[in-house]
Amino acid sequence: MTQTAETSAPTPAAPSPAVASLGVAIPAAPSPAVASPAVASPDVAIPAAPSPGAPAGSGADLARIRYGAILIVAAFVLLGVVFGVAVTRFTGAADVTAVVGSVAAVIGTIVGAFFGVQAGSSGKETAEAGRAQAENAARTALALLEPEQAAKVLKAL
Repeated sequence: MTQTAETSAPTPAAPSPAVASLGVAIPAAPSPAVASPAVASPDVAIPAAPSPGAPAGSGADLARIRYGAILIVAAFVLLGVVFGVAVTRFTGAADVTAVVGSVAAVIGTIVGAFFGVQAGSSGKETAEAGRAQAENAARTALALLEPEQAAKVLKAL
């Protein structure tokens, strides 16, 4: 008794308007049994993409959290010391408020700047990871084209 498996090949998506305007015919994607993009075009080196489950830069994120926590604890300790010194040295509430308020403003500015830089850095890393993923997708798509057609597409972009 022999069993035959029927496989249906997925229909290729329509090319983008920029590619369609070039008059470039995009071949149907080969089945996995025929060839992979790296085999179909050995001239194009496709870097391995990171696994989707692995967070990018997790070590850097942990370092940010650690330094941020240390900074916050140090700021509270410094404010406590300044408050203790101000209470023992000055008798008027206005004097204590002036000393503690001026130190708290400086510390708050420094802590806010630190976390602002960290948020910007994290956003930059996320944007770069998205760009790298899009670049890998474009390289994979170009690897499926004939070299002449790929050159036309690259010139148009």
